[in-house]
Amino acid sequence: MDQMAIAFPFGDPVAIHIYGQFGIRWYGLAYTAGLLLGWYYMRRLCQEQRLWGGRGPMQPIQVDDFLFWATVGTVLGGRIGFFLFYEPFALLKNPLMFFQIWEGGMAFHGGLLGVGLAVLLFARRQGVPVRVLMDLSAAVVPFGLFFGRLANFINVEMYGRLTDVPWAVEFPSAVLARAHHALGPRHPTQIYEALLEGVALFFLLRFFTHNRRSFLSPGLTTGVFLMAYGAFRIFAEYFKEPDKTDWFEAHYLSVGMIYSLPMIVYGAYLAATAVRRVSVETEKAGAAAPAKA
Repeated sequence: MDQMAIAFPFGDPVAIHIYGQFGIRWYGLAYTAGLLLGWYYMRRLCQEQRLWGGRGPMQPIQVDDFLFWATVGTVLGGRIGFFLFYEPFALLKNPLMFFQIWEGGMAFHGGLLGVGLAVLLFARRQGVPVRVLMDLSAAVVPFGLFFGRLANFINVEMYGRLTDVPWAVEFPSAVLARAHHALGPRHPTQIYEALLEGVALFFLLRFFTHNRRSFLSPGLTTGVFLMAYGAFRIFAEYFKEPDKTDWFEAHYLSVGMIYSLPMIVYGAYLAATAVRRVSVETEKAGAAAPAKA
């Protein structure tokens, strides 16, 4: 029986052409959607007093200001991380490559560090507890991950190994040939990651924030996010086609896996050291309770 595979009409990285190759790119749409939805969801989380046992930790105007800090941290961190973690010698050959963002090249681990620095600086500037802002940021990251992976799929990046599963995808032969990869149906690993890191991770974090009220234990939400993301990323990496440009390559062990291991360790540390604080509701209940003779 001949192998069947799903064929998608993959387009160019430009979603809306304005003039020639200039226009609005899928990456730009993905980052915009992720940041705006994350901003909106963070505002809603801060307004739900039930999650905090009282007044939320940030005012809406503070969330609005943090959107700018998070955007800068995401873009600069992701760009620097890409060259630092995956293409360490590329800038030596052509330093101007750093500014050619239309060519792609963003690393999630670098973006995470960039947002982490933005969280630290903004929290100190605004007088917000660092772990609290970390938790809020972690709760909204899945939006960006979901749309980012969809952009990877459209741009034919980070595709999977050859496979015969029924949902295999035929990626453009020109892209595979340019990367010196064999033609044939492959795992749509970008979709795997969109579903795991975007959809599944969002609902996992929402279970902790809304059912377990993890915001009352600063650091717990971030710890769950880091451990879950690291595990999901390592799982998806098993199905990816190895990138021949990576500084490290081994059978079923990739750079993405190596970079995810410290995230899991740090996430476990945050979860283990998260101390549940007394909520305002608990304090009021204790004050209202009659004293025992």
